[in-house]
Amino acid sequence: MKNHNPESVLITGGTGSFGKTMLRQLLKAGVADLRIISRDEEKQDALRNELRDNRVRYYIGDVRDRESIERAMNGVECVFHAAALKQVPSCEFFPIEAVRTNILGSENVVRAAISLGVKNLVCLSTDKAVFPVNAMGMSKAMMEKVAGAAARELGPESKTTISCVRYGNVMYSRGSAIPLFIKQISEGKPITVTEPSMTRFLMPLRDSVALVDFAFAHARQGDLFVKKAPAATIIDLVEAIKALFNAPDHPVEIIGWRHAEKLYETLASAQELAQSEDMGDYFRIRMDDRDLNYKAYFSEGDQATAQLEDYHSHNTERLDVDGVKQLLLSLPEVQNALKEAKG
Repeated sequence: MKNHNPESVLITGGTGSFGKTMLRQLLKAGVADLRIISRDEEKQDALRNELRDNRVRYYIGDVRDRESIERAMNGVECVFHAAALKQVPSCEFFPIEAVRTNILGSENVVRAAISLGVKNLVCLSTDKAVFPVNAMGMSKAMMEKVAGAAARELGPESKTTISCVRYGNVMYSRGSAIPLFIKQISEGKPITVTEPSMTRFLMPLRDSVALVDFAFAHARQGDLFVKKAPAATIIDLVEAIKALFNAPDHPVEIIGWRHAEKLYETLASAQELAQSEDMGDYFRIRMDDRDLNYKAYFSEGDQATAQLEDYHSHNTERLDVDGVKQLLLSLPEVQNALKEAKG
């Protein structure tokens, strides 16, 4: 928190990759009252024993249950909403579970924040919410709509400011490709690739935390923030990992597209960029604050959108194999994996 340290913060899904990293940053910043809420008592116990910091309070609960959210949220100044079902194939096979957590659960968080007078709520979204083709992306797109509708209803003078952030794949997050590829190399198994020409945004976890921090410091009612990020093809990512782990001849197996995968990911549509502000490393996409009377809009037309293109992983900065290697080497998890491999 560069501009203002809140006295109290709640992180939903606080035992996940993002939640733990944000928690450590807030502890380092000196926040006096930190709370996390999640469903996993084992992960909470492990984190409690690891940190041993009395400033952190742990709540067992679920965003699907508004009462448990309100118990944890009561009296906090700032909320980071990270709890979600994020695994694309799981959401494809159990879409109603994605609805219950990502949409209805987010509605519980939003309404609890408003009723309890939270100052700032930041909701975490994903590039898969733009032109969604899978249940996970659709549910996250609806989460953005839920947050945006509440922000529009509150207006700019409200005590509670609601904003969203949207980012791509977090490198080395749980269940992602990079730790899987490294594990396959270490176990002597072929690296499994769906489609070599797919491109994906590459964002270290530290950048996703910085994005949320930026939103907290700069958000106006209903803003959505996007962090500009480089991208790479899946095959260049594989080649970079093979080179780092001294396995240039390690076999690669093409297994075909998984359920509801995209060739590339989009972080912002042309229509969104037409109402955005370029803030250097970030886009601020302003809330659409029109009412249901569209006559003036349709009679005037929207010329700006036609002159723009979507911001996606095919047209952003493209890293080559060496560029991906340098980015990978900046990750503590990759450094640790390399040490273990050498050991």
